[in-house]
Amino acid sequence: MTTQTPTYRGWLKLPRNRVGSTLFSLGMCLRVPYFATVLPHVTRLEPGLCEARAPKWWGVHNHIGTFHAIAACNLAEAAMGMLAEATVPTSHRWIPKSMNTRYLTKADTGLRAVATVPDLPDFAEITSGTDLVVSVALYDKAGTEVVHADITIWVTPK
Repeated sequence: MTTQTPTYRGWLKLPRNRVGSTLFSLGMCLRVPYFATVLPHVTRLEPGLCEARAPKWWGVHNHIGTFHAIAACNLAEAAMGMLAEATVPTSHRWIPKSMNTRYLTKADTGLRAVATVPDLPDFAEITSGTDLVVSVALYDKAGTEVVHADITIWVTPK
């Protein structure tokens, strides 16, 4: 990608430490308030990749005291959204189209979401619209993948 998106430029302007990533994450939650329900913290961002964490707190518990399935989806969508904002150039727009989620095992801890698009398209070649699948793996603190989501976004020129 030859130009940086405003979101990615904003990330790069902040210090590469906890303060910078916390400021970025707060800004994300101001822009998309629903994400705040899982207290997401973006820890890594670049075109084609976003990593975000969410603590296990009573606000994300389900009836058995584990990380609620839909709260995990919220974290997955937050990671996907920041990846898309850092990746899709300003000449194009994107919107979530579908989410295919697999709940692999109980999530007894906070979660780390890793959103990726291994093969980025040449956006200049997208002239009418295309599906782009963002793979999001959610891991517990032991490194076990507990949820996997494939989120399809629809990308079109503006």
